[in-house]
Amino acid sequence: MPAATKYAERSIPRISLADFPNRIDEITTQLVHAAETDGFFSLTDTEISIDEIEAIFRTSESFFNLPDDVKATVPFTYRNVGWEKKSQIRPSTGFPDQKESYQLQFGTNMTDKWISPAHLPSFQDDAKAFMRKAQSLSEKLMLCLARGLGFPDDYFIKAHDISRPDCQSVLRLLHYFAVDRSAGPLPETFYRAGAHADWDLLTLLFQRPGQSGLEICPGREAVTNFGMGDTWTKIDFAPGDIVRNIGDLLMSWSDDRFKSTFHRVKAPSEEGDSFGPRYSIAFFNQPCTDCEIQGPRGKYPKVTGAEFTKAAMERNFAALTAKKEEMGRKEHVAGQVLRWVWSRKCLEGIG
Repeated sequence: MPAATKYAERSIPRISLADFPNRIDEITTQLVHAAETDGFFSLTDTEISIDEIEAIFRTSESFFNLPDDVKATVPFTYRNVGWEKKSQIRPSTGFPDQKESYQLQFGTNMTDKWISPAHLPSFQDDAKAFMRKAQSLSEKLMLCLARGLGFPDDYFIKAHDISRPDCQSVLRLLHYFAVDRSAGPLPETFYRAGAHADWDLLTLLFQRPGQSGLEICPGREAVTNFGMGDTWTKIDFAPGDIVRNIGDLLMSWSDDRFKSTFHRVKAPSEEGDSFGPRYSIAFFNQPCTDCEIQGPRGKYPKVTGAEFTKAAMERNFAALTAKKEEMGRKEHVAGQVLRWVWSRKCLEGIG
């Protein structure tokens, strides 16, 4: 039997962005502290209202309510855009996440990847308007974190310029499937989203109150280390607040000073968990392909945005391969044990 998950209370900072122009220094101090510790924090008093958040969730639901054969007209591709269903396998679990998603970008990668207006007439306009709001909010944080690292104010903003055709930032609409509570305990391999760290600079995460499941596990000291700690914390948030976390890119760009923390969406299993469908929306700040990435102290070699993404994908693939090999060894050992038990029973029967 696997060991029971260990939990601990952690204080996740809640940072107000009210009166941003006059409070930049104060907000910068708070953001840098959050980035240096658990790498997760929530934002309040932002420029994105509760009504706007709920509107984009309705837009997201309108897409996921379409038949699968219609969603399949915009399939996921190597360009990191499009729709997928139960196809993302995390190295931490070796099994597909129990979800579907639709990934959207600003640039030319979205050519032929927008759902047809014949199915959802205003989808593209609504999604792009929200993406621009998310980008504007992200740029405020980029300014503060650039100052915290001693870079010019616009350093990260220029690297994530959404007006460029090679911009890689992504809005990801997510739908986790409802769980039949009457079916009994779920298998240990069932995760709505297995433990992982994000590859990007910063992630904005929008959630609906009452749809629980997000958990974090700090303890990672180097971006090149796939490992994590062993104690999880459940993340709560107030209506209208936006959860924000540091990604691998910023951890590398800060010479490991800022922490990209492992997180997951656990399966519902106890009173108070949400067993119904769960929706969330993530905005990933990913760099333009040719921007150069290196921290102030040069801990890691200089790479381009395209090279960093490629390396992150290769690291993820290597970890997934290792996980499958580990699972294969366990299945082999389990098979040997079963064959031994069967042999013993046969001998006992003969005796």
